[in-house]
Amino acid sequence: MPEVSVVLPVFDGEGTIARAARSILDQTLRDIELIVVDDGSRDGTAAVVEALGDSRVRLIRCAHRGLVSALNTGISLAAAPLIARMDADDFSRPPRLEKQRELILDRDLDVVGCRVRILDEASGRALSMQRYQRWINEETVDGERICALRFVEHPLVHPTILARRGYFEMGYRDRGLPEDYDLMLRAAARGLRFGKVDEILFDWTDHPGRLTRTDSRYSPEAFLRCRRLHLLTGPLRDVAQVDLWGVGQTGKPWLRWLQARKIAVRRAFDIDDRKVGTSISGVSIAHPGDMPAADGTPLVIAVGAEGARDVILPQVQARGYRAGQDAWFVA
Repeated sequence: MPEVSVVLPVFDGEGTIARAARSILDQTLRDIELIVVDDGSRDGTAAVVEALGDSRVRLIRCAHRGLVSALNTGISLAAAPLIARMDADDFSRPPRLEKQRELILDRDLDVVGCRVRILDEASGRALSMQRYQRWINEETVDGERICALRFVEHPLVHPTILARRGYFEMGYRDRGLPEDYDLMLRAAARGLRFGKVDEILFDWTDHPGRLTRTDSRYSPEAFLRCRRLHLLTGPLRDVAQVDLWGVGQTGKPWLRWLQARKIAVRRAFDIDDRKVGTSISGVSIAHPGDMPAADGTPLVIAVGAEGARDVILPQVQARGYRAGQDAWFVA
């Protein structure tokens, strides 16, 4: 039995699959299997994979049913107790799997990722993704932060994930939502433990043809629907009222959404002096400096300015809130 099974779905990837697959086969962790699920490619993808000439590669050829089906197929065939993800247009640096395996076993975690470098299709820095790269690499490294910030964005780049097979056996779902984010949020709700190797071990390629750019399941609206669905079935389930930090560009839509879901916003806080002392949608606005101690009412923090969460976190902690338990960052 291999130590790690790597599942790599691909559709029409003959131009990139060899490099991606070789980056897995050249890992310092040698005891692996690479399951390439060819999702009905119309080009020479299968021939390129067959030409790799490595006995650790298993090529599974399927009719074209889409990414979710390909992922679930690959997972069902994985033999190892640990399963890793890989995409056909990315690159795993040689120590990736070894270091992720060490982390997940040493700290008894369930799901781990790593820091990433986001590149464009010419292998240059993807400038439009630099803020996200900083967030992934600097704000969401330890497990507590990953869980506390999970309703902001997916805090683990999906193809970097290595996890115990129980995580993947929860199954990807095709519900018009980002299937990777949906799985991560379901796992977090079950109490699975997350971590991240504090090194850049993965080159993630962003380009116009990537599914995250072309498929409606990965639109900003779909991500918002996903996080709100999981908030309602998780931290806000059976909650009658919340407090809200932020009534600006990010916070106002959350205020309206909460009220539309019959969740009363008891009070709101904002640093904008023009709003303090006024009311919005019937909710009084106070300065965060006047926030009382936590009393069990959930606090929703809807502030999108870069760096703001690092400023807010110690303030709410000083008032007895616990991020990821009764204080929730959202975007």
